[in-house]
Order: sequence, then C-alpha cells, then structure tokens
Amino acid sequence: MMRLRSKRFSRSNSKVGGGGGRVSPGASIGGGEIKWELRPGGMLVQKRESQENSGEETMITIRVSTVSKWHDISIQATSTFGELKIVLSILTKLEPHEQRLVFKGKEREDDEHLHMVGVRDKDKVLMLEDPAIREGKLLGSARVIGAPYRTISV
Repeated sequence: MMRLRSKRFSRSNSKVGGGGGRVSPGASIGGGEIKWELRPGGMLVQKRESQENSGEETMITIRVSTVSKWHDISIQATSTFGELKIVLSILTKLEPHEQRLVFKGKEREDDEHLHMVGVRDKDKVLMLEDPAIREGKLLGSARVIGAPYRTISV
C-alpha cells in the first residue's frame, strides 16, 4: 500500500527565496541585484528592466499585410500610425491618405501611437486601400477611356 504525505509549507522549511518568500531589498537572485520601486498607490514592487529607461528608442518589427503581399517593417515603438503610413507609401506606391490600417479589428487613426494601442514586436497590421478612393480612380479611368467617344445627334 502506498502512503501519501502532504507537504508542509512553512517559513522555516522553505528553500525558495532564502526564507519565507520574503526577499530583502538588497537580495540577489541569479547573480543580479533586485531593484525595487514604490508605485503611486504605495505598493513596493520589483522594478522592470526596459530599454525605454536607458534612453534608447525601442525598435519593433511589424508585419504589414496587404491583400496579396506582406512587408516586414522595422519602426520605433513610439511612432504613430501616420508615420507607419508614410513608410508604407514608399513600399506600396499608395499615398498615406489612400491607406487604411487595421489592428485588432479596428481601423486606426493617424495620430494614434503604436505602443499605446498595444502593437508589439512581430505583430500583424492589415493595410487596405480606401474603397472611396479606389472607386474614384476606377471612375476617373472610365471617363478617360470614354472621352473620345461622343454621340452625335441629328
């Protein structure tokens, strides 16, 4: 017959964290110092390591998908969708006002920042051509084609 034992978790027997799950502000885990910060609500939390704090701008790669192609674009995380449209206009030959960018199922405005909306590294953004402008182009080309033909009434 097997005998099952329950494990007891107490401060004296705990081996994780050096004792009771409490870590002193100067403690080191994995050879590195833990840095702490005090949040506005009064909570003491471990400070996050990020490149934004070091003064460098974070570059992210976004996969922009059109109807038939996709483009991998490296851009700063703090850029706007308008700046992304300018970069895309070079690649796709569509003017920025002719483009519609969709992220997470919503069309995004030109003044919205990528990092504020939640765009992260290797995320996908869908680019569509504005249907009104596409229709205008088709009607304009139809007028040019139909221009030499005139009806003569007698």
